[in-house]
Amino acid sequence: MSKNEAPLGSLADFLPPGSFPLVEPFLLHYKVHLTITRSRQSVLGDYRNAHADKAHRITVNGNLNPYAFLITLLHELAHLITFMRFGHKVASHGQEWKSQFSDLLKQFLQSRLFPEDIAHQLFISLKNPAASSCADDALMRVLRKYDPVKEGHCLVEELPIGSLFVIKNNRVFRREEKVRKRIKAVELTTGKVYLFSPVYEVKLHA
Repeated sequence: MSKNEAPLGSLADFLPPGSFPLVEPFLLHYKVHLTITRSRQSVLGDYRNAHADKAHRITVNGNLNPYAFLITLLHELAHLITFMRFGHKVASHGQEWKSQFSDLLKQFLQSRLFPEDIAHQLFISLKNPAASSCADDALMRVLRKYDPVKEGHCLVEELPIGSLFVIKNNRVFRREEKVRKRIKAVELTTGKVYLFSPVYEVKLHA
């Protein structure tokens, strides 16, 4: 995992305007070691609790747009605060974490840092936050509007059935029908069937 170590003040470059003064006190109070990483397909952020001589550690993908970066950071801070209150006695994304994450989101929503469409979707998710922003399809759709435009890329759900797309390691798939909340796709080289999140970003096959 490639990492980028930088002074705390440079974090403002990754956050929405005006949000750094609200984030900084949490990082200083809990003595968080924050690392900005390159893109990771499976996670947007990660938290490791303090132990022995190591501080609390949070990583966040540096390729996220500012709003997704802030939401991910708050997600991981909620893990930290939950750990400080309950240790390992509660589930990772149980009710205690959900309550703490909702409280953090409320604080930042009151500051009107988010565009109206993102704020609206966050208000909807406050009652029962998903274990990951990646797992909240509606939120991912809204957040994607604020990503830089990637020529030749789209969401799996935007492809017509029968279309070919490419993912990591140049694996080619054919888009099939939707099965419940997932989209079925067949890998051309193996014939194996996989289920994709409808908001999984892919590259169009040339």
